[in-house]
Amino acid sequence: PIQQAFIGSCANGSLEDLAAAARVLSGRHVATGVRLLITPGSQEVYRRALKAGYIGTLVEAGAVVTNATCGACGGGHLGVLAPGETCITASTRNFKGRMGDPSARIFMGSPATVAASAIAGVISDPSGFFSKGAA
Repeated sequence: PIQQAFIGSCANGSLEDLAAAARVLSGRHVATGVRLLITPGSQEVYRRALKAGYIGTLVEAGAVVTNATCGACGGGHLGVLAPGETCITASTRNFKGRMGDPSARIFMGSPATVAASAIAGVISDPSGFFSKGAA
């Protein structure tokens, strides 16, 4: 089980990452008890994702979209993990204590895997979340 799912950071959060997450989350909702945080890599990525409709899809699914910042990846103002929590992240860093309490467990995955896991509430394979023929 996971308590947090995170896509993005200042070094990630590309338009392609947000598009993949939006494809998985479209018409679905984040599981109860799971926080899904999305951090676009830049304001430009945010604007392009907004124009493409990805931001709306993510928010409708229950995601919180932050400003472009280090945020959860660096254990910043949003997404700080509590003792014993589990997070799946598509960010670029994973070392003990980086995202919060040193007892938190952090697993890395693709944006699609993170989105699928946010829906399922457990770390999940995203292949079953794409419509037939999509990838």
